[in-house]
Amino acid sequence: MSEPNLPRHARVVVIGGGVIGCSVAYHLAQMGWKDVLLLERDRLTSGTTWHAAGLIVTFGSTSSTSTEMRQYTRDLYARLEAETGQSTGFRPVGFIEVAGDRDRLEEYRRVSAFNRHCGIDVHEISPAEIGELFPLARTDDLLAGFYVKEDGRADPVDVTMALAKGARMQGARILEGVTVTGVLSGRGTVSGVSTSHGDVQAEYVVNCAGMWARQLGERAGVNIPLQAAEHYYLITGQCPGIDKAMPVLEDPGSYGYFREEVGGLMIGLFEPVCAPWKVGGVPEDFSFGEIPPDWERMAPYVEKAMQRVPVSLELGVKKFFCGPESFTPDLQPVVGESPELRNFFVAAGMNSIGILTGGGLGRVLAHWIITGRPDVDVTGFNIDRLHAYQSNPEYRRTRTVESLGMVYQCHYPTRSMQSARGARKSAFYDRLAACGAYFRDVSGWEGADWYAPAGHEAKVDSLSWGRQHWFRWWEVEHRAAREGVILMDMSFMAKFLVQGRDAGRVLNHISANDVDGPAGVITYTQWLNEGGTLEADLTVTKLGDERYWVVASDTAHRHVEAWMRRHIPEDAHAFVSDATSGYAQLNVQGPRSRELLQDLTSVDLSNEAFPFRAAREIDIGFARVLCIRITYLGELGYELYIPTEQATHVYDRLVGAGAAFDLRHAGLKALASLRMEKGYRDFGHDIDNTDSVLEAGLGFAVDLKKPGGFIGRDAVLAKKAEGPLKRRLVQVLVKDPEPMLYHAEILWRDGKAVGYVRAASYGHTLGGAVGLAMLNADEPIDQAWLDAGRWEVDIAGTRYPAITSLRPLYDPDMRRVKS
Repeated sequence: MSEPNLPRHARVVVIGGGVIGCSVAYHLAQMGWKDVLLLERDRLTSGTTWHAAGLIVTFGSTSSTSTEMRQYTRDLYARLEAETGQSTGFRPVGFIEVAGDRDRLEEYRRVSAFNRHCGIDVHEISPAEIGELFPLARTDDLLAGFYVKEDGRADPVDVTMALAKGARMQGARILEGVTVTGVLSGRGTVSGVSTSHGDVQAEYVVNCAGMWARQLGERAGVNIPLQAAEHYYLITGQCPGIDKAMPVLEDPGSYGYFREEVGGLMIGLFEPVCAPWKVGGVPEDFSFGEIPPDWERMAPYVEKAMQRVPVSLELGVKKFFCGPESFTPDLQPVVGESPELRNFFVAAGMNSIGILTGGGLGRVLAHWIITGRPDVDVTGFNIDRLHAYQSNPEYRRTRTVESLGMVYQCHYPTRSMQSARGARKSAFYDRLAACGAYFRDVSGWEGADWYAPAGHEAKVDSLSWGRQHWFRWWEVEHRAAREGVILMDMSFMAKFLVQGRDAGRVLNHISANDVDGPAGVITYTQWLNEGGTLEADLTVTKLGDERYWVVASDTAHRHVEAWMRRHIPEDAHAFVSDATSGYAQLNVQGPRSRELLQDLTSVDLSNEAFPFRAAREIDIGFARVLCIRITYLGELGYELYIPTEQATHVYDRLVGAGAAFDLRHAGLKALASLRMEKGYRDFGHDIDNTDSVLEAGLGFAVDLKKPGGFIGRDAVLAKKAEGPLKRRLVQVLVKDPEPMLYHAEILWRDGKAVGYVRAASYGHTLGGAVGLAMLNADEPIDQAWLDAGRWEVDIAGTRYPAITSLRPLYDPDMRRVKS
């Protein structure tokens, strides 16, 4: 390889010449940024791209962003040859996902309804029709298949070369044989890279280093918790009767996917128990490499997969390939601007779907870099959702086994990750466990999901899409909050103390609402970007002229912290401290919450003395507690923030006094159902970064007249000036009491699909499944328009009558909250 002519400056340096890096370079250049330099340590595709299976599949996701990226990718690969003259090897031979049990059938029917809404032409077909399309498959034990005629396969190397050629044609430079050895930075911002051939100054650096991305990020102080694992496929000898035009067949129940390969059959595998590879670090010189296959470990999975296509048992094995792929803790990619280092972007951890989403992901990231914000919902895969402990070797070794194993499992909506648990516990953990708590993973914390009554074990024997055995226990907790008083551990919430002479001014500029009024008041607010769309949904409590308490959800923890820190001017006297671990949080909620707390404190909690939104320090036993009268459940209630060392003391006092008030513990299932009945929002679930604050129905929490304005004010005013909204978040209630809503169910108005459910639960008070749905219409959406329509919700292929409302269906006038 000849000595590269390395430039000393580029606007953007992209690290890594796999499909993702080449896609990012291609899209940056296509969008007008020509000064792009892609650096590859060896040769293009030499990491993991070269051995990818090349499936091009649009079916399978209930994420609008993932589905859109898949569609864009398929369309891009279909047209790249005409643009560049380089074939991508894309062949739309079709794709079939098969269901061999009732739960998978339920899942795929839900997925297919959502995919159709997104424009994917997916058809449910019979076992006989599966056999006609893929005659080699055994179908007598299948229930159905889901067929997309336009999907298929591509050649990963050809795809990458076409993207690289297209990038060069647009003006980008691509250099092979240049190893990036470090990242240069100053004052918290990236300034370039150091390489084996010298330094390159850059305004932006994009880490697309695949399974090396974590190690490269570590050198720059950036957390990228991904882990390589063994990934297998088998190629048989020549297969009589196989046709290159046969569709790709995928059977998760048999751990395999099947397609033609040079006259034989390729059988790709995602086993339920995998083997992490090189936890200590991937060798820097590993190129076009293979891992010796572990026949003994993989034999049961290979045999199971081959039984789906019985002829494969007779063909002989031409190649049993094992190569590394990188996986993440939650099976979502790691994408976006790092919270640790400004202008350092990452696109890695693709969980074996890099080829089929690579085109779309490159477009999304290029747009993000150029405009400063993404144009799709990124809350599910933004790099800032992840935490430093997730990069620990033991964590990666343990969690990767489960996350790769999840690829082909049935994706039950109530399933919680089970591995790498038990390290983050609130001060109340042991006491809650003794009360029958069933814990689930909440951003690494052990969160009580529901409570088993005395005489019952807090465990889940089996998962389902319907009502599970704990449904009735959940209902008891829900009704206790509506009718009596409950106690809920919320210690996992992100908590920040913001202090300084300029703290109020800074927070008021970041916040859409006025958060710098009188002391002792909590304010619900959104943080917006310059485009007027959401960045955070949280509360700010003014404790004093120079002390503020910011509380956000667990999933938004690092995003909120990074957003705050990056919007404090250099000359401002304002400082952010993460107080999450320093304060435990107990929420006491329900009509009798005032009675219970008044029994424990000398502070007057009457409505007159301690009104809604009041925040004061109170005494409970020997402890001092920050007590805020606020609710996320729709009832009279209080949030108690307790110094961790005094937490169990306060808990014991509450439980002891609570016996006289029939106090019950309540978990996160009750939190979800109670807040959903009230229509309370949750950023990253039912609202996201693509929503304007007005579309989200949160205009009441925006103060357009406050002095000094706020970030995004001009965009909010412009949106308001456009007139009545044609895109709005609404509450939806299924009239039938039996079905369950979770996410991505399609809403129909007078026979026309107009939106989908973003998040949902079961409304035990309202008497049916209830959710929040984003609607898109051709005319203004108001309550009259909603009332004039005949509404239905598609749940796994069956449409159920529904009610829609812009106002909360439970206590719309807030009388219970303010009582």
